Amino acid sequence: MTAETRPGGSVSDTPAPSVAVHRSGTITLLVLTAVGLSLAIALGAPIATAVIGLILFGILHNLLEIRYVMGRFSGLLGRPFLELLLALISGIVVCRLLAGVIGRPAQLAEIVLGYAILAAAARHGLDGRRRVAAWAVIGAAAAVSLSFPTYYFVVLTHLHNVVPLFFLWEWSRRITSRRGRQAFRAVQLLWVVAIPAVILLGLLDGSLSADPGIVRSVVGDGQTVLAASSPPSASATVLGMRFLTVFAFMQTMHYVVWVALLPRVAPDASAAFEARVPWVTGPRLWAAGFVAAALFAVLFGLDFAQGKALYAALASYHAYLELPVLLALLVGARSLSAPAGSAGPRRDSAGSGTPPTPPTPLPPAGGGSRGADLRPEATAAVAPEPEVGP
Repeated sequence: MTAETRPGGSVSDTPAPSVAVHRSGTITLLVLTAVGLSLAIALGAPIATAVIGLILFGILHNLLEIRYVMGRFSGLLGRPFLELLLALISGIVVCRLLAGVIGRPAQLAEIVLGYAILAAAARHGLDGRRRVAAWAVIGAAAAVSLSFPTYYFVVLTHLHNVVPLFFLWEWSRRITSRRGRQAFRAVQLLWVVAIPAVILLGLLDGSLSADPGIVRSVVGDGQTVLAASSPPSASATVLGMRFLTVFAFMQTMHYVVWVALLPRVAPDASAAFEARVPWVTGPRLWAAGFVAAALFAVLFGLDFAQGKALYAALASYHAYLELPVLLALLVGARSLSAPAGSAGPRRDSAGSGTPPTPPTPLPPAGGGSRGADLRPEATAAVAPEPEVGP
């Protein structure tokens, strides 16, 4: 196996042949097409784009993201640590449900729990100086966030749409062609960095629109949507419209990644999740997503504010579950360094020996687990590749 040097300077092995992608041009071209369409839609009607996207794909992308994260990064999200994360995130769900009643105290409690998740992830995945350094940064960030809680939630809103970049960067290590890998990564940087920068700099102001359009009956003048994605001091200005447009565009691409792209090109993650939770098959997961979307469409139509509050509470599970994985990808946690396909028993975080996981057959294509240009026997997520990272 050859080696690839990551930006941080560490060396990461190339992926196993079972998950290698030999022809990535079509995938890259399709993502680029999605970028163009998403930008055109978001510029023309950012409020309608954000609201309709949320109604159609909000819950479904939650479920598919959880499936990918738990399947692909099962080495990090072992049972004891996962149970701790679920307990902390459940506390955040309660905070979000109470925020409309008690206001600021619930928001501050959510911030504390959010940084507690990061601190627990650092303790679980890092050693020595890296752990201490991570705790120091987390503590400083928590102090700033508690001092400016409104800005914390705006940053979290936009950061959530940026996170797919790191998952896609890690996935692109499967592309065997260096040029193909670079092209794929360049397209991701285009929609995550370049296009938002162009919008925020005002270069597309002539195309911006604050008209709610076809969702006026649901959100009124759309000020609640605008305020949720803009800094408090900018919500009534053209800068606020720029932030809203960036949010609508990146949310749309966020859905493209989780609903259309990764289920298709990372079947090993789906297979690993189904090996871990056998009763949640692909068809059942998609069916649950569509049924939930229908229920939330009714709720949004009756009372958008209440529906959004309930959705935000339930969405806490996927939004905060990705944070420990993001930390691990950025700093190279030891939990992601287990050799792929290693023989012999593995040890979980409690130290107990378990037999190696046998190869898992892929579920049917209807579950989104059959990927283009991937070998059928792909099961690398059961035994993650060494030292994944952007």
